[in-house]
Amino acid sequence: MDDHAPGGRTGIPALVIPSAPDRSRAAPASPRALPPPILAGQPWTALAPMQDVTDLAFMQVIAGYGAPDFFFTEFFRVHSQSRPEPHILRAITENRTGRPVFAQLIGESVPHLLETVRALLATPAAGIDLNLGCPAPKIYRKNVGGGLLRDPARIDEILGALRAAVPGLLTVKIRLGFADCGNFERILERVDRHGIDLLTVHGRTVQEMYRGEVHYDRIAQAVRAVRCPVLANGNITSAGRAAEVLAATGAAGVMLGRHAIRNPWIFRQCRERFAGRPVTPVTLAEVRGYIGHLYDALATPGVPERLQVARMKKFLNFVGQGVDPAGAFLHGMRRAETAAALFAVCDRHLLAEPGQLYPAEPYPGLLAQPNREGPDSIVE
Repeated sequence: MDDHAPGGRTGIPALVIPSAPDRSRAAPASPRALPPPILAGQPWTALAPMQDVTDLAFMQVIAGYGAPDFFFTEFFRVHSQSRPEPHILRAITENRTGRPVFAQLIGESVPHLLETVRALLATPAAGIDLNLGCPAPKIYRKNVGGGLLRDPARIDEILGALRAAVPGLLTVKIRLGFADCGNFERILERVDRHGIDLLTVHGRTVQEMYRGEVHYDRIAQAVRAVRCPVLANGNITSAGRAAEVLAATGAAGVMLGRHAIRNPWIFRQCRERFAGRPVTPVTLAEVRGYIGHLYDALATPGVPERLQVARMKKFLNFVGQGVDPAGAFLHGMRRAETAAALFAVCDRHLLAEPGQLYPAEPYPGLLAQPNREGPDSIVE
């Protein structure tokens, strides 16, 4: 059976969208055209911004396996005392991947947002992105990120100010709403009114977090409602799933986060699938190579080994969803306390049969638990 078949052995349900997107409101040509995709004419792909993940080192690792069309930084926290964080700036100023990098902001004070924008416009950032979707409670309780979805009037004010201040590309990432979709249409109207250049929609509400089905019909609604391109986001697990989501929603591209941690080849595989070519499989030995590469890339001089191992385990919680269906790798990895013990677990599970194929989809029932390895959330 095809690994990408909806409702097949992967356990992923088929997408059902009641109607195709209305293409009668195609966006006019814009002087602020988005950078073209790596392969001309294909849908765009983007790596989702994830805190404590999408730094310069991770972007460079991902690019080595097949870069996305766009990168987005971790969010710059904007408040009265904030300045753009140097470690996030490095993902823009020292980036050698050859792909555009958008600078993401999170905040709600217009003056402070504009001050940060002025600083970022002096960098090589491809554009400014506003986070209106972060579902982490410690974020939305401050009425930023996903918390702002409760206040369309405030969003209107912020988007208007940013649009006036940003001469280049201005993009937005949203969810469907906070507790429900009651404000969704109003927020889409404001996105369209202020000439946003790219909209990413995660097809869940803030309170749904990462639980339950993604509402792809709502992403299709966004495609119909706004003139700018829309990226679909949420539970896009493989190249096959990406193609299904694009067909169902009419989106201009996809944004992938957690499943790019699990499978850094996924953007290359998407390009193969979009071109109608066979998707190149990955072996367990190649996954073992990725783990070693990632560990070395994330190493920071002076950081104790136990902290380096703890950070690495956040990533391996996602990689482990495709190693074995019983979760033995995850069980062993989570108990390793040294680099030697961690790599012994990796070798035992990934090099015993190095030519075995790594599945395109995660095994059903295996849950990544990155937050158990430390206080920082991986959010997308």
